[in-house]
Parts: sequence; structure tokens; C-alpha cells
Amino acid sequence: MNTHAPDTKSFQPTKLLLCLLAATLFWFLSALNKPGYTLNVEYPVQFLYNDSLYIPTTPLPKTVRVNVSSDGWGLLRHAWLPFRVEPITYTIKAPLQATAINMSLLTAALAEHIKKLHVNYVVSDKLDVHFDRRMTKTIPLKADSLHINMVPPFVVTSVINLTPRSIEVNGPGKLVRGLPDTLWVKIPRKRISDNYDEEVPLNQLRHPLLHTSADRVAVSFEVGELLSPQLKLNGEKVKK
Repeated sequence: MNTHAPDTKSFQPTKLLLCLLAATLFWFLSALNKPGYTLNVEYPVQFLYNDSLYIPTTPLPKTVRVNVSSDGWGLLRHAWLPFRVEPITYTIKAPLQATAINMSLLTAALAEHIKKLHVNYVVSDKLDVHFDRRMTKTIPLKADSLHINMVPPFVVTSVINLTPRSIEVNGPGKLVRGLPDTLWVKIPRKRISDNYDEEVPLNQLRHPLLHTSADRVAVSFEVGELLSPQLKLNGEKVKK
């Protein structure tokens, strides 16, 4: 007598996993349609001021952190993709009197600029700004001839040529006013015994807030051997 075991379906984990994934996706898509989500995003900002008259002495921020709200789709798009929009502009009308960015004005400008998201507030409590009046100074260049390292008995036998002979330095007035009236160019090469023609870096004025018309100067001069003041003639010393 043949007996048959009851016909039972085998366990199929693949189908179960697909069902779970489908349910999760449905829940996720449904959740994205709901409003009330918030997110902190970095939004580009551009500061407008008269840069021909004023210069910031501390770096101005390129972005501001903003708390925004929207439905899930709106925030998801900005969370995955960076902002590819024109930066918001913030005008600084009196740079010398400004000490901080007005957060109320900035928030209002952001709300007007960002149409698809609701701007709640700027995350930073205070953004400091510091400006100084822009100033330009012309500084003559002169060779430091007293400290040229020569091999005896060689000496400099011509005028020391410098190109350019002066430079313009532009930057904050407080820094520019403290610059020297003459910049002495040191010759870095040691034990010179032939004609000199090289470019020398102007390292004295390197500063992140200073801009110079040139950062190197071409230096050239001729070198000759200094003859002894006495010559020997027929075994006797005589004056030349």
C-alpha cells in the first residue's frame, strides 16, 4: 500500500525578500509625499560692495548654512544633488561700519531667492565681517650692494640694473601704510666671480592680503677682477 506525504510548498526566500522590498519602497515613496521635513543645507552667497575702495581683512564666507523645510521629494533632491543655482547676493553698503551680517535681512533675501523650499532661519547666530580702506603704494627697488657675496679679488664693475625699478603694492590701508618706503633687494647667490644676470624673488612682501605688481625682479651687473696696486718689475716692487 503506497502512502503519499501531504503536498507542502517549499519555502522561497527570494519571493519573501521581493515582497519586503516592494513594501519598503511603497512606504518610502508615500513618506516622501508628506510635508514637514527639515534639512540644513549650504547655500552659496555673494557679497556686493565697492571693491575698488574697500577690501575685506577676514575671508568672507562663500556659503551660509540654512535650515529649510519642504516635502520629502524637495529635500531629497537637494540632499543628493548640490545646489546648482546662482548665489544669493548680499549688499554691504558701508563696509567700514559693518561688523556683522544682518541675519534678518539675509534670511529674507534667502526666502525670496529660494522659491521651492521654505526658509526657516540661518543656522549661524552671527557672521562677522571686517573691512579696511583699499590703498596702493609705489615702492622703489634698490640693490643691497653692501652685502653682495663676491670671491676676492672680484668686484662689481658696473651699475646694478633692476627690472622693474619699482613695484605697486595694493591692500588694506593698515598693512600698506606699514610698508617701507624703499625695498632693498638682496642678491642670494654666494661667491660670485662672473657677470650676474638672474631673477630674484621678492619674498619681503608676501602676504595673503597684499597684491604686488611683480613678485620677482631681474638683477644684472658686470664683474671684474681687482688688480693688485703693486706690480713686480725686475724683482723689485714698484708702484703702479
